[in-house]
Amino acid sequence: MNLIGVFHEVYPTLLEGLGMTLKITILSLIIAMILGIFVCLMNISHNIVLRGIAKFYIWLIRGTPMLVQAFYFYFAVPQLIQSITGTQFRITVFTASLVTLTLNAGAYISEIFRGSIESVNKGQMEAARSLGLSYAKSMQKIILPQAVRICLPSLVNQFIITLKDSTILYAIGLSEIMYHAKIYVGRTMESFATYTWVAIFFLLIVTVLSFISRAVERRMNA
Repeated sequence: MNLIGVFHEVYPTLLEGLGMTLKITILSLIIAMILGIFVCLMNISHNIVLRGIAKFYIWLIRGTPMLVQAFYFYFAVPQLIQSITGTQFRITVFTASLVTLTLNAGAYISEIFRGSIESVNKGQMEAARSLGLSYAKSMQKIILPQAVRICLPSLVNQFIITLKDSTILYAIGLSEIMYHAKIYVGRTMESFATYTWVAIFFLLIVTVLSFISRAVERRMNA
């Protein structure tokens, strides 16, 4: 079957899967942005306990594959809770997928923010403090706005990585685009055409994100 023929057959189910892919990606990135900023501030704080917690979280997430994390949250955590409480405990595929993507992206986003904050001239913080601003106000009003502008390209890159990483979650049964594509291929054996269309869908989305990123970056620089 040719590419066009497969497209007419498979596009409704691929669009359904793409909707789930975008939904889980957007939700996880919104939460991961908040988590990343929070962990970044912990990591650069003067409190050794907070720094230790942040560094341990980043080390743990960056040091393990996301597929392992997905299996851990979907299979291992419920079993652990069940063994401790003695009651039946289950976690939905969507929840496990959201937790996995959020924690994974949050660790990398926190490091992106940390690098951007540290690249801002330290004299600006000293000047703000000398003018009577508190540390929190100095970060909020002076350092963070500059850091966001610096880290914007890296953030967009992380968004694209998270979007593509979401395809891994079909392994635990999330009904995203690869899950639907795999079912269709299993029924028709049309591997080449089906996965070609999946790749085209992702290329289109990534191209749009890159275009928006460049437009926002030009506007911020102006």
